[in-house]
Amino acid sequence: MARDDDTTFGILHSRFHELWSLRMGTSLEDRPRYTPSTTFETFPFPEGLTPNIPAADYATDPRAVAIAAAAALLNELRENWLNPADLVKRVPEVVPGYPDRLLPVNDAAAAELKKRTLTNLYNARPAWLDHAHKALDEAVADAYGWGDDWRGGALTEDEILSRLFHLNQSRAAAEAAQKAK
Repeated sequence: MARDDDTTFGILHSRFHELWSLRMGTSLEDRPRYTPSTTFETFPFPEGLTPNIPAADYATDPRAVAIAAAAALLNELRENWLNPADLVKRVPEVVPGYPDRLLPVNDAAAAELKKRTLTNLYNARPAWLDHAHKALDEAVADAYGWGDDWRGGALTEDEILSRLFHLNQSRAAAEAAQKAK
């Protein structure tokens, strides 16, 4: 997915896309596998925030702003945990336009940084990470118009999948009708 906007990042990191991906994706041995043709291409993004629209076109949409803020915070928190300032030093990259290189400050820091992976973070699921994801999920639910149901606890996994499937089907039917004209 060649996008660099926080809104798309947020939608793709939401519980909504996670559930869709797990249901619509394939598997590799005993693990789920993200398959773009069955997960990304079929996922019904919130109306007006779809990947075929340039991010600049919805940059001021309050729904996009809320998702982007929650996604940026999630990313910042994760990056701070993965590469804390006391364990890394930033070295400017020699190629203009590339981000700084993050290097361990010493051997002990290097050993600690090897343990700091996203897998380990999500397996531990600290409260701050859980809170950041809940805020992101709420913003995405609001973008779909389902915020009250989300806050009220009415959106079970089955209900979310049902609503996403209904959106998928109605959009596919509208697209087919448009092509038939």
